[in-house]
Amino acid sequence: MPQRVTPAEQGIVLDALSAGYGQTLIVDDINLTIPSGKMTVLAGANGSGKSTLLSTIARMLKPLGGCVRLDGQAIHQMPTKAVSRQLGILPQSPLTPEGLTVFELVSRGRYPWQGLMRQWSDADELAVEEALRLTGTREFAHLPVDSLSGGQRQRCWIAMALAQQTATILLDEPTTWLDLRYQVDILELLQTLTREHGRTVVTVLHDLNFAVNYADLLVFLKQGRIAGTISDNDVCSPELIKRVFDVDVQMSINPQTGKPFFMPFRDRQAAAQ
Repeated sequence: MPQRVTPAEQGIVLDALSAGYGQTLIVDDINLTIPSGKMTVLAGANGSGKSTLLSTIARMLKPLGGCVRLDGQAIHQMPTKAVSRQLGILPQSPLTPEGLTVFELVSRGRYPWQGLMRQWSDADELAVEEALRLTGTREFAHLPVDSLSGGQRQRCWIAMALAQQTATILLDEPTTWLDLRYQVDILELLQTLTREHGRTVVTVLHDLNFAVNYADLLVFLKQGRIAGTISDNDVCSPELIKRVFDVDVQMSINPQTGKPFFMPFRDRQAAAQ
């Protein structure tokens, strides 16, 4: 049965979405609207379905039920090239071909705009240069990607996604394996892309405090279902964190952002019993 089309609908909408691997259900009955021009963060314990949900939004997995709509159309029924002009995707720990320069890697982001009747153009050159500038990677554009640090390489991959000139970028744990300094660099870059350039970012983050402090919309998953959402004016409570992660936390307020900061602790009395 064809999925319904809602022409006036904009952005990404998850409608009763269920997904998994084979017939094994990992996420179930997800209803969510991704806000445009904001950073949405998917968070939760290991195995909660964060990456499965992101992979389904990215069309890497087919839904087992419900659908993902992009501007009112069922995304899994759209032509691949049409989707790649609207969604940029950065998987977890992408592999770089040996010897590829930064410029060559970022240039691959222009592939969705190429065709038999349209080869490399001035517009492609400008898109790549702008992506390099926004990510601070222009200074090593002609160096091999594999000669760079982890944080620099991750910025190069983000530059490739930016070169696609898509309104939305999906990232699966972009700060994994990075030193703390580079984690902050990447998250600050993503925040700049939303606040100053109007991009929509959907990302999976493993670090709870980064998720709380950088997300415009924070979506908590537990056992494949939405356990709670926190938007700009909502308060993320220790009770919610306990429910999602099954750990007690002490809450403080970040004086720079006014957002909460959580420190896990062990109940000594319970542990002694």
